[in-house]
Amino acid sequence: MDILFLLLGLLLMLLGLIGAFIPVLPGPLTSWAGLLLLSFTKAVDLSTSFLTITFSIALLVWLLDYFIPALGTKKFGGSKKGIIGSTIGLILGLIFFPPLGIIIGPFVGAFIGELIHDSSNNNRALKAAFGSFIGFLFSTGLKFAVSLVYFGLFLQAFWRYKSLFLN
Repeated sequence: MDILFLLLGLLLMLLGLIGAFIPVLPGPLTSWAGLLLLSFTKAVDLSTSFLTITFSIALLVWLLDYFIPALGTKKFGGSKKGIIGSTIGLILGLIFFPPLGIIIGPFVGAFIGELIHDSSNNNRALKAAFGSFIGFLFSTGLKFAVSLVYFGLFLQAFWRYKSLFLN
């Protein structure tokens, strides 16, 4: 049974890394599920506090993923309408144009929101839309970094107890 948990955990780790780039999979949460499966093996003892902390981080990153593009819009001078547009664009992009909708949706939404706010200032609208794109890149990098750290923790725990798995 330990080998099954190990293999499933490894699969979830790999899916978590892929999920950092594909919006359908919640990367860090999927990677965390791999850590959880590893904790069910007899050979690896991951504490409840470790699992709670890593889950909290994965959940926080997953939630932030929905807000960071809007924050990028705001940081680059977007108005409240641009931020709302970015959020609506993200949701519509996810629904109607997956997986590219997570990139295109917030960009177009922020641009349209800014044009609604001030139709005479295309440069400001484009700058806010670019901020949304920068927010997306930051969010993706954050998800990938967390998933990569969890994969490293998985490998470290496995490597430490590999002799117990192989016997």
